[in-house]
Amino acid sequence: MGQRSGDVSSAARLAGPGEGIGADELALATRNHGLPLEALRHDVTPPGLHYVLTHYDIPYMPDAGAWRLTVDGRVRTPLDLSLADLLSFPQVTTRVTLECAGNGRALLTPRPVSQPWLVEAVGTADWTGVPLGLLLAEAGADPAAADVVFTGADHGVERGVEQDYQRALPLAVAAGDDPAVLVATRMNGAPLPPQHGWPLRLVVPGWYGMAHVKWLRSVTVSDVPFTGFQHSVAYRIRRSADEEGEPVTRIAPRALVVPPGFPDFMSRTRVVRPGPVRLFGRAWSGQEPVSSVEVSTDGGAHWARAVLDPVVDGQRWAWRAWHHDWDAVPGEYAVGARATDAVGGTQPLEQRWNRGGFANNAVHWLSVLCAADAHSP
Repeated sequence: MGQRSGDVSSAARLAGPGEGIGADELALATRNHGLPLEALRHDVTPPGLHYVLTHYDIPYMPDAGAWRLTVDGRVRTPLDLSLADLLSFPQVTTRVTLECAGNGRALLTPRPVSQPWLVEAVGTADWTGVPLGLLLAEAGADPAAADVVFTGADHGVERGVEQDYQRALPLAVAAGDDPAVLVATRMNGAPLPPQHGWPLRLVVPGWYGMAHVKWLRSVTVSDVPFTGFQHSVAYRIRRSADEEGEPVTRIAPRALVVPPGFPDFMSRTRVVRPGPVRLFGRAWSGQEPVSSVEVSTDGGAHWARAVLDPVVDGQRWAWRAWHHDWDAVPGEYAVGARATDAVGGTQPLEQRWNRGGFANNAVHWLSVLCAADAHSP
């Protein structure tokens, strides 16, 4: 019997008791990278520091002039657009925080075997492009349609299924203007880097990263709900393998701390001097604006309110800075922060486990040593 492409693909699984990170997970971790937490100091993340998750290969696109984007399906007038055509539409720039749905996965017990994120799968950028609603209006999308399906140029096999990377949004979300979904051509004022979707990608403010389809080549309006792999199999919150599960959609609230002081090379334990220490970080939510941030230096036994920067006009979908002044005395500390948004969503202290390791927004703790001095070699 002949071999099939799916034969190379293993089933989803959980790590066994005491099982360390495997070679396959390390291979994923070398391809994908997160934001060094000290880079949270940047209001806008430089592209090389912004987190990257690539499911399959980064497509090689030497000639962006040959790229086409089609808008078809349940539309009055199908579109076949070049990059030059897209640039003739009104352009919008939106500052958006993107977070991978699997952020925090490697901290779960048992650990879902996949890209082993800690908490660094995040970044914020200024994305420029055409509001998707304008393209759907130009094509005359059927208002009775169910979903809009987005297909990228990246192709691979996952859990035995050969596929192009595809995701969908409900028509009301795809065509809406609060927020406007973008077909983006630029990141931080420059053309998209290859790893961030050159020459076109989708940007869906407030949604986890799986929705932001890169290397976008087609937009298809469908009169039936999309049931592709990345919708009905992957990116579902399940506690058991036989559950249908809930779809992963909007980003849960999270706050992270810029690591204070300086680190130990291997353990990443932070060292600070006694006296005033300004703790600083970022907070975000894809549900509603963050309304408060609290900080603890004792592992959650006590919390203090941080000073939260105001929402900047036009930056509702970007993270917000916060700070808290701490008077450190010699000792060992567990420092963390938790965000609460305007609809009452807040970060839990304990992990909320699921088989895919998705939407895990438990408070992250930094080990901090306050010491009068440190040994030098």
